[in-house]
Amino acid sequence: MEQTVQIQNVSKHYGSKQILKNVSFEAKKGKITAFLGPNGAGKSTTLRILLGLDSASEGNVLIDGKPYAEWDNPLKKVGACFDGVGAPNDRTVRQHLHIIAVSNGIPKSRISEVTEITGIAHKAASKVGSLSLGEGQRLGIAAALLGDPQFLILDEPTNGLDPGGIRWFRNFIRKQAENGKTILLSSHMLSEVETITDDVVIINHGEIAAQGTLTSVMDKLPTLEDLFFSLTEGGNVAW
Repeated sequence: MEQTVQIQNVSKHYGSKQILKNVSFEAKKGKITAFLGPNGAGKSTTLRILLGLDSASEGNVLIDGKPYAEWDNPLKKVGACFDGVGAPNDRTVRQHLHIIAVSNGIPKSRISEVTEITGIAHKAASKVGSLSLGEGQRLGIAAALLGDPQFLILDEPTNGLDPGGIRWFRNFIRKQAENGKTILLSSHMLSEVETITDDVVIINHGEIAAQGTLTSVMDKLPTLEDLFFSLTEGGNVAW
């Protein structure tokens, strides 16, 4: 499977309501794939299905050829930052990462490495509840990195980051791609996405509206923002 994420003809129904309809796309090794769409378009549902937090009504989701749930010690394969930090407020940063590392058979030495990478080493003894939104986001990314995974699945990774943090993330994520990681991320920060992404997938009303390399999908429009709104607000660009 060449270390890809594959979403294959995925549909999702809640009763009579269809959330996803025949969604298919791929995230490739060494590439940053941006998964974009307005609120309610189906992004979070797709990512939850990918990470085994929900199930598809039809179709398959594969990470390197297997569903997420079938990987032993999945944090060594897939690192995900999704739905916040997920730790009690009275737990320290180091304790939080230690629990994740031990439960997944990851060397404790990785804790200091990932806190250095994400710029929160000075917060190791701080309580999770005392962190700013941006620091919490960095902690979530640190947790995703603990197992040195091939795959990174990041939902709104720049949420809460200040300009310095956004610049850090831009350099960090490009380096991860250059090192051969497979990266799938969602974000509402379209101008920032445009500076870092290789491939783009846009979903609207549960269906794929456009996908391809950044250059190919923007062929008729000057910015990713223009493309996004042409596809999600009734624009008349022909595809």
